[in-house]
Amino acid sequence: MKDTLYQQQDATRGGFVFDDKVAAVFSDMINRSVPGYATIITQIGTLAERYAQAHSRCYDLGCSLGAATLALRHHIRAAGCEIVAVDNSPAMIERCRAMLAADHATVPVQVQCADLCELPIEDASLVVLNFTLQFVPLAARDALMQRIAAGLRPGGLLILSEKVQIEDAALDALFIDLHHRFKAQNGYSGTEIARKRAAIENVLVPETLRAHEQRIRAAGFASFAVWFQCFNFASMVAVKA
Repeated sequence: MKDTLYQQQDATRGGFVFDDKVAAVFSDMINRSVPGYATIITQIGTLAERYAQAHSRCYDLGCSLGAATLALRHHIRAAGCEIVAVDNSPAMIERCRAMLAADHATVPVQVQCADLCELPIEDASLVVLNFTLQFVPLAARDALMQRIAAGLRPGGLLILSEKVQIEDAALDALFIDLHHRFKAQNGYSGTEIARKRAAIENVLVPETLRAHEQRIRAAGFASFAVWFQCFNFASMVAVKA
């Protein structure tokens, strides 16, 4: 379904929430709003093929409709793996379950509607947060990353995709403008872009790449790299020591 939510004058009322209206158009919304999204999803699958360990869990935290979960499911080759797909939006979880029910891959998936900040991470070889951490309260992010690191096996991989803030103010402004142009090229009007920005302000709180790296290394990861970036959207990987 095409995203026309922000054509409505009252679209910003109450701020941005992952409710049934957003869930219904989310696939169109994110593909038209996030540059490189399809590439990131594809490479999540490629990384899962390499890093998923036998008889371990692979987590998709903030799974939304399940795009990353499907990428994991179709690329994991290690025996005995289980995917745990988690989101705190009932509307997203309902659609995720329906999509997985129509899929014929054999890797088992456990779908949970839960708060990521309270979810146990256990015996994991891979954890994906694909544009998820940016919606977690700032004060809770360090503890969440520490629990993820603690629940990963040695050699386990973290994939973290985020909208980021550029440290150079002029470049940050440039990338924001280029992102808005990207959305306009994908059919959003100037009014829609402005309304969406107003709705999501203070709901999505971006950080710099430096802040992400510091948090990840402090949690116990041995290595960190940005493997993809387009404008102010980036995807990072880190391996546990």
